Parts: sequence; C-alpha cells; structure tokens
Amino acid sequence: MTVPSKIFLVVAFALAVTGCAGQNTHDLLNKTTITVPAADIAATHQIFVATTRQKAMKAPRQVFDGDRSPTTSFASVEVTVPKIHQLGAIERVKGSANSNPAKDFTATGVTFYEGAPQFAKAVGADIAMRGDRALVFVHGFNNGFDDGIYRLTQIAHDTKYPGTPVLFSWASSGKTTGYIYDKESANAARDDLEATLRMLAKSRAKSIDIIAHSMGTWVTMEALRQLAITGDRDLGGKLGYVILASPDIDVDVFKKQMIRYGKPDKPFAVLLSGDDRALRLSTLISGDKPRVGDYGDAADLASYGVSVVDLTKTKGGDRLNHAKFADNPFLVQLLGDRLRAPAGLASEETAPAQLDNLGQGLGKAVGSVAEIVITTPFKVLTIATGG
Repeated sequence: MTVPSKIFLVVAFALAVTGCAGQNTHDLLNKTTITVPAADIAATHQIFVATTRQKAMKAPRQVFDGDRSPTTSFASVEVTVPKIHQLGAIERVKGSANSNPAKDFTATGVTFYEGAPQFAKAVGADIAMRGDRALVFVHGFNNGFDDGIYRLTQIAHDTKYPGTPVLFSWASSGKTTGYIYDKESANAARDDLEATLRMLAKSRAKSIDIIAHSMGTWVTMEALRQLAITGDRDLGGKLGYVILASPDIDVDVFKKQMIRYGKPDKPFAVLLSGDDRALRLSTLISGDKPRVGDYGDAADLASYGVSVVDLTKTKGGDRLNHAKFADNPFLVQLLGDRLRAPAGLASEETAPAQLDNLGQGLGKAVGSVAEIVITTPFKVLTIATGG
C-alpha cells in the first residue's frame, strides 16, 4: 500500500468511528438552570479534577477545552445522576441542548481552586470524610472535558466506589482526527499526573486506585515508570489497584515500561478485547504494530507480572467495543465488586471463586451470556455466566 493510500485509509477510518468520546460540542454546563423534583435524582457526585487543559474562554460552557496549558489547573464539578439511569449507560442530550436532570447526567456547578495547596486541602478533606480512599481516572483519546467528567461519574456511581473520585484530564482535542495531537498531549501530561499522584499520597488516603482508559493508559504507565525511577513506585505503600482498560500502547513499549516498573505488588490488571474497533485506528497509524488492548498473547503480557482480563466474548455498549469495562452492566458490577475490597486485602487465590459466584448471579440478572478469561503469571481462569 502506498503512503498516500494509507493516509487516506486512516483518515477514512477515523471519520467512520467516534474514538472514545461522546458529544460534538463538548459543553458541560447548561445555558440555564433546570430544576426538577428531588425524587427524579438518584445521586449527586462531586468529581475533583486536575487538568492540563486550558480554561475554555471562547466556549465557557465547556469549562476546559482541548488546548494545552503549561501548568496544572484544579477544580471540582458537581454532577447529578437521573433516577432513570441504567447501569453502564451515560444518559446525555444531543448537541448543545440543555441537560434535563430528570433524564440526563447534569453538571450543576463548578468550583475552581487557585492552586495545588488549595486543591490538596479540599480533596484531602473529602478523602478523610469518605473513608480514606481515592479513585483516579485517566480518560482516553478523543475526549472532551465533559466526556471524562461524565465517565468518572458513571464509574463511581455504578461501582458504588467507597471513596473520592478524581479525574485527571489531559488536553485531548476531542476530535477523531486529532490522534497525533492527543498523543503529544499525553506525553506532555506525564509529569502532571505524577505530581497529582504524589499530592494525593500526602493526604490521609490509605489507598489510591487508578483506572486508565485507552490513550490514558500511556500517560499512566509513563507516570508509574517515573515513580519507579525515583524509588517510589507504590507511593509510599498507598498505591492500590491499577486497571488499564483497552490500553492504546505499543506492546513492545509496554513491556519496556513494565521492566522499568518491575513486577507489581498490588493487583495490576490489563483489560483487553480482540474485537476493539477503536484500536484498529491506532494500529493503522502506528505502522500496523499491535496495541496492548487487542493483543492476542495474554500469557506473554502476564509474564511481566500483570493479570490479563480478556473481554472479547463479552458485549460492548456500542459498536466500537472500546469501553466494555464501564458500559457493560455485568462488567461494571464485576469491577465494582473488586474495587470495594481494598487492594491490600485482595488475593488472587480467593478471586476465582468470588468472580465465579458473582458472574453466575449477574449473568442471571442481566440475562446475558459472557465469558471472561483471566490470565495471571501463575494460572488461567475462565469465568462464565449464563442467562
């Protein structure tokens, strides 16, 4: 295939898919306030934010846009979840219309912090109040600020996470054609994520869990690698679960990152799927080199000390199959069951029976058939559910 032909194919494929994101406008705030009865709201979540995005001056309803900032900004966003919410879904309006809190995820307010000390005080107080745990979510390619806010809200709500949700939002352009820009933005955000993790480690948090998705796994692995180089790879013993969902990382690069990081002491999971259509774009752009998120040799990855969870035989919430960990009702409950047990108490020896029991129950509940294959450095487990 000639170079021009390949470029045309990549662009055509990019336009045919929607990456990891949702809306075109990326508006987070409503034009006007919509009041609904309290009975229509399932819950209100406060999402703390550290971001390398610029404040959205031209489109203030976005709050933060896709331009890069040389420094980290801090905020928190209050988001309501409607009573009609379905597990695994993010109910949203189309375009720039107002969100209706009775029907949609709705951001009701934003608080800006003047700098890291003020943010550290606020997030530290919330961590102490909620049970000394924090969940850091790092979003993926083609995400607006709004996409990350709503995805973390959905994850925190659906998993019933017993701690403080913190979004690390790097400067993705929020466009399907912005892959290279996003990759460079991810590179630029490594130090900021490392600093954010160190900040959280200075709080009263006993466990700092990380979920990273797609290109966000690159930012995460680089930050963890940098922590390892400084001799503090587990944040003074506070690093909890690390979950890399649909990693958009070259397999060879990931192996080198893991060699530098070393074999993990706490649960460290890679979630992949052989039918991930969004990662096909990454593969095309990257010279047809396999990405970790759709790599076919789980045993090879597991040899670096990680647990590999193959979700190929489970259903995704959309045609891309790129966010199964969060949009599949069975999987999000499975994730929640694991996250609610502190990482320090998790055991790979007890996990198989727990997962199998949960799988059977959820399979009946959602009326679906799924099979999850978990490959650890020591064994291969198959968790089957039947409706």
